[in-house]
This record gives sequence, C-alpha cells and structure tokens, in this order.
Amino acid sequence: MPLTFLDYCKIVQQIAETRGNNSKISIFADFLKSIENEQELELAVQFTGEGAFSTVSGRRASVGSRTIAETACRFCEIDYERVFRPCKTATGSASEAIEKLTANLDQAVRKRSPDSPALPEMKSFYEELASARNRNEKESLMHGLWPYLTPLEIKFSLRVLSQGSLRIGFESRSIVAAIAKAFDQDTEKVRYTYMLTGSIGRTALLSYNNELETAEFRLFQPVSFMLASPLESNEPDDAQSYLAEEKLDGMRCQLHAQGTDISLFSRDLNDITTAFPDVVDQIRMQQPEATVMDGELCVFRDDVIGTFNDLQQRMGVKKPSKKLLEEFPVRFVAFDLLYADNAPQFDQPLETRRTRLAEICRKLELPVTRQRKIDNPSDIKTMFAEAIARGNEGLMLKKMTGVYEYGQRKKSWLKLKQPGGSFDTVIMYAHAGSGRRGGTYSDFTLGIRVADDGRYEEEFIPIGKAYGGYSNKELDQLNKEIRKLAVDRFGPTLSLKPGIVVEIEFDEIQPNPRTKAGYTLRFPRFRAIRWDLDPTDCDTLWDVEHQYQERTTLKETAENRNEALILMDSLKSESFH
Repeated sequence: MPLTFLDYCKIVQQIAETRGNNSKISIFADFLKSIENEQELELAVQFTGEGAFSTVSGRRASVGSRTIAETACRFCEIDYERVFRPCKTATGSASEAIEKLTANLDQAVRKRSPDSPALPEMKSFYEELASARNRNEKESLMHGLWPYLTPLEIKFSLRVLSQGSLRIGFESRSIVAAIAKAFDQDTEKVRYTYMLTGSIGRTALLSYNNELETAEFRLFQPVSFMLASPLESNEPDDAQSYLAEEKLDGMRCQLHAQGTDISLFSRDLNDITTAFPDVVDQIRMQQPEATVMDGELCVFRDDVIGTFNDLQQRMGVKKPSKKLLEEFPVRFVAFDLLYADNAPQFDQPLETRRTRLAEICRKLELPVTRQRKIDNPSDIKTMFAEAIARGNEGLMLKKMTGVYEYGQRKKSWLKLKQPGGSFDTVIMYAHAGSGRRGGTYSDFTLGIRVADDGRYEEEFIPIGKAYGGYSNKELDQLNKEIRKLAVDRFGPTLSLKPGIVVEIEFDEIQPNPRTKAGYTLRFPRFRAIRWDLDPTDCDTLWDVEHQYQERTTLKETAENRNEALILMDSLKSESFH
C-alpha cells in the first residue's frame, strides 16, 4: 500500500512527543526501514529535513503567514482579529492554532472528509503552490486540499512549507544518524554524502541502495558550512596550535566560481547571487579557475569595512538599485578554501588551505582575513581587545592542523565574542518545550518596562525570546515560580503577572519596525535570574534606544577595521600568517 501523508504525520508527531534524541532516531530509523518505495523514502526524508523541496533544487513553495491565516479564517469561518490572532498568540504557533481550530470548530469539522493523499500527491500539491502567481491562487490551492486532511495533516502540511524544520526537536544531524541506522551505513559516510549532494532525501536513497561511494562534489552546489564552538575559557589548553582571526561582523557566504559563472550562497544554502551584483561583477572580471571559498560579505568603502547596520541595508534586497549599490558597496572577504585544483580541499590542514587561498585571492584581487600566530596564551586577550576596538565582533581561533569539518560544530574552530550588552527584563510569557523538554516551560518571552512611556498604554512590551543560558536547577525553580504567577493559559503558553526579573545578554540590538518595541535583540540568552529585583527595576525602552545609538556611534567611529584583513596590495608581498 502507498505511504499516506497521515502515516507520515503520525510518525512525525510521535517523534515530537518523544524524549531523548536516541529514541527519536530509533523511531525514524524503523519508519525508514518499513518504506519499500524509493520515491516515498526520498520524500519522507526530504519533508522532514528540507521541507517541500530539496535545498539544492532552488525551488520554494513560499506562502506568507497572512495568506495562511486568511485561508484558516475562510475555512473555519472565523474573524482574524477576534479569533485567529488570539489563538495564534495563545499557542505561539500558527500551525498549532490551525490544527486546534480545524479539529474543534463545527463549521470546519463539517467541511472535512479526510482521505489522506499519498506522499507523491503532496509533492504535486507543493509544486502547484510554488507555481502559483498570487495570494488568491495559493489560498485557493490550500482551501482545496484541507477538506481531505486531518487536523494533524493540516498542521504538518504547513510546517513542511517552512523549508527545513518541523519544530519537533529532530534536526539534520539526527536525521543523518537515523538514515545510517536504518540502512546499516557508517554515520560519517552518510554525513559526507549529504554534504556532497546537498540533499538529505537523495542521501537516504543512496544509503538505501548502498551507493554512498557514488556521490561526488559538484561545483555550484552549496555544501554545509563549518561552524565554531564557543570558547569556554579565556584560552584553550593548546593555544599555540591555533591561529587567531578577527571575527568580522558581516554575512557568511560561500562563493562558487568558474570563468564567468559566479554563484553566492548564504549560510542556509540559499542562492543570493542576484542580491550582490557588485560582488559577482568584480570576481567575474578575473575569470577564475574552478574554486569554492568560504567567507563574509561586508560593506566595503575605500578598503574599509562598514558596520553590520550598513550591510543590513543590502540584506533581503533581491535586486538592489544603483543608488543602493553606490551607497553600500559590498565585497567578498575570503577566509577558507573548499575546492581548488579540480579537487575538494576539506581534508587538507588549515595551513595548506590558507596558503593556496592566498595565491588564488592574489589573482582575483580579493581581500582575505588576517591570521596571527599565538605565541603565548595571554596574547588572546590582547588580540580580542584589539578586535573589539576595531568594531569587529570578536575573535576566531582556528587550529592550524584542522580540516574543514563541514556542517559540524567542533573544537577546530573556537569563537570568542563579547556580548553586545545586557538588560534587566521581566518574564511575560512562558512556553512549554517539546521533545526532552516536553511539559517543561523552557522558552520565555521577555519584556522591558514602558509604564512611564507616553507612547504606550502597557506596563511592559516584549523585547525578545530566550531559551538558554540557565541551568537545569534554575529551570526547575523557574517552573515552580511561574505557575504561581500564571494569569491565563493558551495551549502550551502561560501568560504571567510581572514578577520574575531576568538579566539577559545579547549580541546586538537591531531595528525592527514590525515589533512593538521597534527593536529586536540578536541571540538573547539568560545571564542571571535576578530574584533580588522587582519588575519596577527593569530596564526601559529608552534604555534600549540609548544603548543602540551608543553602540552604533561606537561602530561607526571605530578605526582601522581593515587591519583585520590582508588587502590586495599587501597580498603581493606579505606573509600569510
């Protein structure tokens, strides 16, 4: 019998409700072993790890949140402001809200006659959705499908659209492990194949057919980026085996080039080539041989790096205007080499990769990050202070003998960053986690004080959401206290009376006109639970605005940011370390 979408969704929901990563892996591995049809196998893995389309396909079934909301309102015959919006706020998830609404409202129940489609039929639906030209067409397609789905299927049909995460606590590393377990393959070989193919579904097929060895590196197919682990102390035990490199405050980018063919890929492996024509044109003029580099996109004026706020003017703009290109010119800054001389360079030590990178960048007239040897562990503090003074994010330490560990976060790369600042905030909402944190409130919406601010009627407004930085003991204590402060419950979310103050730290303050505060905190996390403070002691929106202005001025006036780079002229004569 064909594998239905409902069969698939039941397994996915079981994984979401299961604690322990090994147990989740076993459930998915057993499920994969039970699938006999190759197309169904590929789609089941693809939907779980990549979404409606393979990452390397270049296709997206993009549907806006408002379109999804309007479809739900029409299907359930409800008002957006009075019903849907409060339900979404209560559950913290549009798909979760839609699942509950379609399951419990009579007008929605009457419209449904579930007859679960097979996975290939769902694929066809997503292809139609990707080809739809406007909101009305997309809404009509979803409205035509939902009568044949159960509420569970409707929820996951929407999450598959999100391209990459079903929010079940089961990400790509676990999927790779499940594939290896299901088909008795070496996990590292499966991971390497996934990196080469760029497709988790294709990787599952090759594993199923015992053909992992046939996977080859292909130019213009992005590979998973290597990631850095946080430096847990002031310096590693073997500091002298690392090279120090200032961490630029730019946008991570993978450059693929051969002759006049140039492609740029973002950290999530999306093609961003058309968004940066200035970068493409500069490299295309040099007619490079086949090469793939890892680096950063930075605003670059007169060989000086601009601020991240400058770069934000270009981010998200698919076709920048001539004025935008002139005001915020961007360049690619290289720091690693992935492919050259007709062969992948992943297994070469960093020193070898960097030496060859220097030669290539000299020909292409590309700037390269400067790396410095560490003679004494105490040098790290000095180098870090210099990086911050130049307006850069912090310091990277890279092991000289380290290989390029694509898609992994190990100890070959370490990062040392200074928090962008901290605020005392109040917990406004507590959200229950899933997986091993199921039943525990582990995600928290944090607010700043606006009680004396004439622009607002509320006492507190949200400034960020944090779900890390606390110990298990602190989390247990939090869960005891927040239940005492709960004033309302919306599904997995508790609304709280102001009572618990949390000092949070973050990497940066970013303007965001779509939020009530007008700002978003980049990577907020707990620094300390301030049981000694009262909510009236919390920082205010004025504090946020003041700190943003202060730090923006500091970055804009930072001197010698280009000392973190080896520029074209110095490449001709300078030692590479």
